[in-house]
Amino acid sequence: MERLEKIIDLHSHTFFSDGELLPSELIQRARKKGYGIIGLTDHADYSNYEFILENLMKVRDDFSFYNDIFVLIGVELTHVPPRKIESLTLKCREKGAEIVVVHGETIVEPVEKGTNEAAVKSGVDILAHPGFIDDQTAQKASENGVFLEISYRKGHSLTNGHVVKMAQKHNALISIDSDAHSPSDIFPDFQTYRSIPIAAGLDESKIDFYLQKIRELALKKIQKRTLS
Repeated sequence: MERLEKIIDLHSHTFFSDGELLPSELIQRARKKGYGIIGLTDHADYSNYEFILENLMKVRDDFSFYNDIFVLIGVELTHVPPRKIESLTLKCREKGAEIVVVHGETIVEPVEKGTNEAAVKSGVDILAHPGFIDDQTAQKASENGVFLEISYRKGHSLTNGHVVKMAQKHNALISIDSDAHSPSDIFPDFQTYRSIPIAAGLDESKIDFYLQKIRELALKKIQKRTLS
C-alpha cells in the first residue's frame, strides 16, 4: 500500500469558537508542519452554526489557490442534546459543512450520555474523543462509516487505547486528529501524527490502511466541492 507522508487533520478550532488563532494563521502554521489537508471544525450548536460556516467559507476560498494544502470547513457539534444531533447535522450540511464532527463522551467533560450513540446513528463524519465507547456504538459506527477519533489533545487522549481496541474489534474506521486549539496542539510532524494510534495499541501493520481511509474521506469531500 502507498505510504502517505502528509498529515490529514480533520478536527481543529479557530477563534470563531474557543481556539486561539485566526483561521489563516492556523492554516499557515499547519502548512509549515507538513499538513496536506486540514479541517476547520469550530464548536457549534443551534445558536452559532451559520455564523461559523459563513465565516470559515471565506477563509477556505482565500486559500483555494495554494497547491500544498487543502482546507475543509465544518463544525464540531458540542453538548447538543442527543435527540437534536441528527437534525442539526442536516442543517449544517445544507449550510455548506464539509465535515461534521460530534463532540463525543470524553471522560474529561460532562457530555450527555447517549451522545455517542446519537452521533453514529446520524451518520456524522467523525465521532471525536468518544471516551469509553461501548460495543454496540462501535459496531454501529462501523456499519455507518463513522470514523472514531484517536485524539492528540490532552485529556481527550486518555481513552485512545480503549478507542483503538474497540475500533479494531468492530472493524470501525479511525481518524487521527489534533483537536488543535493553540499552536502547541498542532501535530509537529508526520512521524508524530502516524505514531499516536500505534502508541495507543493499533497494529502497526495496519496504520497505512487507516491513513488511506482518512485520505479517501478527505478527498471525497474535496471532490464533491469541485463538482458542485
